Amino acid sequence: MNVEQARFNMIEQQIRPWDVLDPDVLSLLAVMKREDFVPASQHALAFVDMMVPLREGGAAGQCMLEPKQEARLLQELRLQRHEKVLEVGAGSGYMAALLAHRAQQVITLELVPELVALAKANLQRAGIMNVTVRQADGSQGLPAEAPFDAIVLSGSVASVPQALLEQLKIGGRLIAIVGEEPVMRATLFTRTGEREFGQVVLFDTLAPRLLKFPEPTRFSF
Repeated sequence: MNVEQARFNMIEQQIRPWDVLDPDVLSLLAVMKREDFVPASQHALAFVDMMVPLREGGAAGQCMLEPKQEARLLQELRLQRHEKVLEVGAGSGYMAALLAHRAQQVITLELVPELVALAKANLQRAGIMNVTVRQADGSQGLPAEAPFDAIVLSGSVASVPQALLEQLKIGGRLIAIVGEEPVMRATLFTRTGEREFGQVVLFDTLAPRLLKFPEPTRFSF
């Protein structure tokens, strides 16, 4: 496989058509080696328009999102170089690596020990020094380190816990994929006041669940 041609095709055929047009984001995707964050057994899928399983058997929720989703979420956050970011769902560390190039500091939380080790190794090998990977239940966020300029949920949730929204600074943004199959929506939340939050639906999509986040109660009759 011609890796650079595959990367170029990924950007031009998958990512641009998904309204990712920010030149800084596109330039970052062109130099960030996505293939280095994909498990060796899945290397051929690094640039394919699909989710990439990160563990044997492709356990639900433990995958890299499609390149176009990662790129669109990154673009919509509009990060600044001075900002502090929390990610929930480190996975392979790739999204954290992208965030790190746009922000000052990134803390990424991962519940699965195997993926904590994978993300740490991948980020270290890539020479990215402004990301901290922690094993933790991301549904609780990280209140001791709050407030954050931005929070990214790298997976889907039924709803965004209020406790996470309250870990944003005034003016801070949280981006998440919210809902249930077959309808999920990438949504951008902005903290506009002490107890005030705005939200904008960005696009329809699908993503596997993040672990430990609450699900709606099911009623049976």
